[in-house]
Amino acid sequence: MADRGKSTTPLPRNVKALSAVSLLTDASSEMITPLLPLFLTGVLGASATTLGAIEGIAETVASMLKLASGWWSDRVKRRKPLVLAGYGIASAVRPLIAFAAYPWHVLVVRVADRVGKGIRSSPRDALIADATPAKDRGRAFGFHRAADNFGAVLGPLAAWFMLEQGKLELRTVFLWASVPALLSVVVLFVFVREAGPRSDLGTIAAPSPATSAAPSPPATLATGSPQTATEPLGATFWRYLAVVGVFTLGCSTDAFLLLRASQIGVAAGWIPVLWAVHNFVRALSSTPGGQLSDRLGRRPLILAGWAVYAATYLCFGLASEAWHAWVLLAAYGLYFGLAEGAEKALVADLVPAARRGAAFGWFNFVVGVSALPASLFFGFIWDRVGPVAAFGMGASLAGAATVGLLLFVPRPVAPSR
Repeated sequence: MADRGKSTTPLPRNVKALSAVSLLTDASSEMITPLLPLFLTGVLGASATTLGAIEGIAETVASMLKLASGWWSDRVKRRKPLVLAGYGIASAVRPLIAFAAYPWHVLVVRVADRVGKGIRSSPRDALIADATPAKDRGRAFGFHRAADNFGAVLGPLAAWFMLEQGKLELRTVFLWASVPALLSVVVLFVFVREAGPRSDLGTIAAPSPATSAAPSPPATLATGSPQTATEPLGATFWRYLAVVGVFTLGCSTDAFLLLRASQIGVAAGWIPVLWAVHNFVRALSSTPGGQLSDRLGRRPLILAGWAVYAATYLCFGLASEAWHAWVLLAAYGLYFGLAEGAEKALVADLVPAARRGAAFGWFNFVVGVSALPASLFFGFIWDRVGPVAAFGMGASLAGAATVGLLLFVPRPVAPSR
């Protein structure tokens, strides 16, 4: 059985390098994200429904590509080229939002940005799982999410400084987002190495050289049975995926949280700082949350995180003062710290090593494809009924998913290696 004590083993090079890449990428992305709802509704005149449609369509496109890229990385046993292509595309197109004159221009850029995310996400997650033993997998994903979230702290603070101190326009801030994006691609190209899947025996199977005609030997489980890229993912994995789908139907785009914060009194110039506080909590809680999932199991951390999410959404609908937004966005960050690393680590625990790319592809697909109906329905209810009803719907679906996880996804005896 895997050691459930706190690990002191250094994290692998790929985990650290990919974490640095995510930090820089999120710094770039989050120079734009907290300002996008204000830009769309205040500058381009879009409605809440349009905002939901843009974000939902973009995430749905990404989800389809996450499924394909994860499957393909398993088949060719090379993940880095897909990761590099994905980060490169997103870095090139994201700052083009600065030139948008109509909401549909933003849609085109956001879709292209999410195409990059769709190509890179599943192979990147599989690279992290490939490089890390099961006893450290929650810590590895938690560390990666922490770095990603620290980038999401730096990005909004940089945007705030440019807006408040530099007196720059929104479009100019969007253009400056290209700098950390370019740096992320350089770090990825130089420091990330290809690695074969780690088997249950704890070894790393090196990928076949491109020039070799002989296939790589398959990874093996502790039992000695071979793993192949066509092995079933298992009934427990599919039940887990169904529950995640229910939860995600209540997860509309975070742009609505920022729109709600503005609605209850947070000044436009302070929206990036508010978002930075949220991401600071995410960053601080992600690594401890991942480590706790290694010690206590994945399910308790996911359950706790989803409960925090439901409570936060419910309170957001009822919020009426600006300070409420600061407290609730901080609590919302705790949800990510508790659940995000554990959710991904559980994916790796439940499936054979040789199918991790496909498994992460399916996981990311379900999360992404639910984003369109979630955001569209949320925006529709916001426009027709009001934000209280919209946030209440999100909280209800999170509560239903929490019950579903308890009933239909049994606690694993121990993570697989």
